[in-house]
Amino acid sequence: MSTPSLLARLAPLGFTTAPAEVHLNLPADALVQHALRRHEGQLTDTGALMADTGRFTGRSPKDRFIVQDAGTQDSVWWGDINLPFAPEKFDQLHRKMVAYLEGKELFVREAYAGANPDYQLKLRVVNELAWHNLFCHNLFLRPEAAADTSWLPDFSIICAPGFEADPAVDGTRQKNFAIINFTRKLILIGGTGYAGEMKKGIFGVLNYLLPHERQTLPMHCSANVGAAGDTAIFFGLSGTGKTTLSTDPNRGLIGDDEHGWTPRDGIFNFEGGCYAKVIDLSQEKEPEIWNAIRPGAIVENTRFVPGTTTVDYANKSVTENTRTAYPLSFIPNAVEPSVGPAPKNIFFLTADAFGVLPPISRLDKSHAMYHFLSGYTAKVAGTEMGVTEPQTTFSACFGAVFLPLHPTRYAEMLGEKMEEHPNVQVWLINTGWSGGSYGVGARMKLSYTRAMITAALTGALTDVSFHRHPVFGVEMPATVPGVPAHLLDPRQTWTNSEAYDRTAAELAQQFVTNFQKYADFASADILAGAPKVQLVEA
Repeated sequence: MSTPSLLARLAPLGFTTAPAEVHLNLPADALVQHALRRHEGQLTDTGALMADTGRFTGRSPKDRFIVQDAGTQDSVWWGDINLPFAPEKFDQLHRKMVAYLEGKELFVREAYAGANPDYQLKLRVVNELAWHNLFCHNLFLRPEAAADTSWLPDFSIICAPGFEADPAVDGTRQKNFAIINFTRKLILIGGTGYAGEMKKGIFGVLNYLLPHERQTLPMHCSANVGAAGDTAIFFGLSGTGKTTLSTDPNRGLIGDDEHGWTPRDGIFNFEGGCYAKVIDLSQEKEPEIWNAIRPGAIVENTRFVPGTTTVDYANKSVTENTRTAYPLSFIPNAVEPSVGPAPKNIFFLTADAFGVLPPISRLDKSHAMYHFLSGYTAKVAGTEMGVTEPQTTFSACFGAVFLPLHPTRYAEMLGEKMEEHPNVQVWLINTGWSGGSYGVGARMKLSYTRAMITAALTGALTDVSFHRHPVFGVEMPATVPGVPAHLLDPRQTWTNSEAYDRTAAELAQQFVTNFQKYADFASADILAGAPKVQLVEA
């Protein structure tokens, strides 16, 4: 494409002179060749590109900012998650980034987020690295007419890992940064090679715009659909089994991470690809991911088996957060376009290491909103440095770090969706411990968890009797096909009922304590879903 045409594309992003060379909307194979030429990565024996992200092997939440101006002052949930950034500092940093990039070889991609055409966000991404542009090719949706000269982006990203801020001058916390400016419709990312900052930056944008402007609920969840058109969505923090349980060869995969629920049209995937963890990946356990790592895919921060180009997925020498990025089409049962009707079943996944929560329970609207807002799971010994005993983890809406608006806004929207779709069932699935806390009890068998989810999906629990948990108020089924009945009431699995009651009270108190930061903003409907701590207090 001619230099004037390229400049016309880059001028709105502050470029006044053409960079040394600009590659626009290159296909995957060409980007791989550029990455190899520039020594950005190596090929694995499956043809995937292996690249390193440098110092940062994950997102840096304390270095993520939102520009605080007249448009965001009263709408963004400011605090430890959404850190304010001054508009004049953003403009200064923007000018410095553009000056840094002018004269360099750049890779530009025009893509979009949102598989539903009525809710698409057109994107323009300027990358310093070829493999980052390949990441955007894989993770964002790809327009059919990639060279459309009329492409007008709704939001843009400038990503320059080699550019570092001067915190004393630029207003950042340290040299790396990711800053969203909703007024200028621009994200600046610098000083970090972690590609996920781009993906999650756009997710943050959609989490702000869709509820704010389109009455659409953004969700940090996976989604699949059955042959009868019955959509299911799965929420869950790391370690709860979200990827494993949402992957079903008998159901089509809509998406594995980010979706929206519209007022009329059901749900849609925000992305065009998957960004999956690969630590300890094996062909036997996760064949879909294993087989997707082929030419065009990326593996991040992995290492080879010595003397080969075979990836050693057990190698944690760089990080445990090793990942792969590939187009959704690399999954055999992927649904394209990745849309589906409104969900019939919603699953909240938790790995309760205290052995308190039932392995499956049904939630009414109040309990669904409360547990959605709580976003509970537990870490156990060995999952993180310094964790020696079970620790509660709460993340609002199962993705607090991506929420620009107050979390109660999203919880209220979930309640509204349940009212609009009275047949939707919400289930809390405990993939954690039974018969005692971690170290005493045993983890729930995956085969039993799958049987419970299958029972919910097939309607096998429709005519089953339920009874309420005395503390958490969720409804526990009396029977589930293929699951021993005594496992369904967690108190019955403990040899010491009094010990169970004490542990349940302690966990309930942690829920209540965590919820205090939302209580002043929560509706009576949400508050009605709180656990009844006093029922088991001495």
